Amino acid sequence: MFELVDQAVDFVMSKLDRAVGTRATSNQAPETYELPPDAVSEAIVNAIAHRDYASNASVQIMLFADRLEIWNPGELFPPLTTEALRQPHPSIPRNPLIAEPLFLTRYIERAGTGTLDMIELCRAAGLPPPEFRQEQGQVIQTIWRHWLTATKLAEMGLNDRQREVIRHVHIEGRIGNMEYQRLFSASKPTASRELEQLRSMGVLAKVGTTGKGTHYVLAGKGLTKGSKDSSTPKGSQRAQRAHEEPRRQTRQASAKPVTPSSALKGKITARKKATPRTPSRPGSPKRRKENRR
Repeated sequence: MFELVDQAVDFVMSKLDRAVGTRATSNQAPETYELPPDAVSEAIVNAIAHRDYASNASVQIMLFADRLEIWNPGELFPPLTTEALRQPHPSIPRNPLIAEPLFLTRYIERAGTGTLDMIELCRAAGLPPPEFRQEQGQVIQTIWRHWLTATKLAEMGLNDRQREVIRHVHIEGRIGNMEYQRLFSASKPTASRELEQLRSMGVLAKVGTTGKGTHYVLAGKGLTKGSKDSSTPKGSQRAQRAHEEPRRQTRQASAKPVTPSSALKGKITARKKATPRTPSRPGSPKRRKENRR
């Protein structure tokens, strides 16, 4: 089981962009990934520890251009809800026999703050907070990638206000016309024009048509959340995204759905063979941070 977790984390991290710093303060060059390694590890351990092992479905790890999605069969135990995962909540393990060895090896702890740590890690990295939802008997964790890099923004020829808007929406998740005017001391016509420019470039998606509730979100997030400007139902949107993103990297953690102990014999298979590159992530996987739902 521990090897299963480590291989899954290594697979994801090997597919992410990595920046290597200088040895100004240490004899070892620091490495920074586009997604916080501890947040990725937390999400994967969550999926393995809390999945429903009576289900024939597998844990799925899918890396898209704008997000990482981790699906595990099973639903949250009452009184837990996806909204409750964003605030302090009790730890209610679905599989105590699996949670115990993960706790003893410090992959997880019993404080129920794992999802809160994921949110804080993403905010500290300048990323939107992760999302948690339940659909079709699955718990889905989404960690958003920062695909709008400095190079990409430079190619778009955006002004300073528009660059700041993108950073704002990355952190806050949305922005409206009135908020744009207030933050940047811009007139209403200027705010409308520049927001529409970002929408036409495919950076932002408009939610709503008119009125105070109309706002803009990142284009990828708008589809995932089922924004009002889309005529496709939420479930169909996901199928359409899967069709439009054939290059996604997918790995499944499989286990026999008879007893939790059979998970120890699970094997990871990849639809695309991972590159031989092995990242040296900060924080050894032998000492994982907390997994608390």
